[in-house]
Parts: sequence; C-alpha cells; structure tokens
Amino acid sequence: MTVTREETKVHGTELAERIKKLIHEGNVRRIIVKDSHGRTVLEVPVTVGVGAFILAPVVTAVSALAALAAEWTIQIERIDDAV
Repeated sequence: MTVTREETKVHGTELAERIKKLIHEGNVRRIIVKDSHGRTVLEVPVTVGVGAFILAPVVTAVSALAALAAEWTIQIERIDDAV
C-alpha cells in the first residue's frame, strides 16, 4: 500500500463540490484545505466506509469557507493498493 499526494487549486465556488466528489471516490485518505496564504484551514481524515451522513457537517463547513476567499488549495492523499 502506498500513499500518493496531489494538490489542486479551486475557486471558492468550486470548493464544496470538489470536496464532495473527493469524499465519494473511495481511495482518498485525507483532504487538507489551505487558504491563499498556504495556511491549513481544514483537515479531514476520510475513512473507508464513512457514510455521507457523517461527513455532511464537513461539507457544510466547506461551503461556508468557500464564501470567505477566492482561491483555495486542496491537498489530497490517496491510497494506492496496487503493488
């Protein structure tokens, strides 16, 4: 099992939708949201099997954050089971 990391920039209006998609992908281990100054504002460990009803408050918080700034950076840690 290896962990890969990637980083993507999104505008405020796209933040919540992108987080929802990442949560549903299944191979995402952790999502870190940073503001335009590089400060971490939200870090979410995504556990396999966690239902959407448990992560709903996270998506609500992300939606509120999206209104505060124009640009966000999302760092994504993925689990790669291929050997």
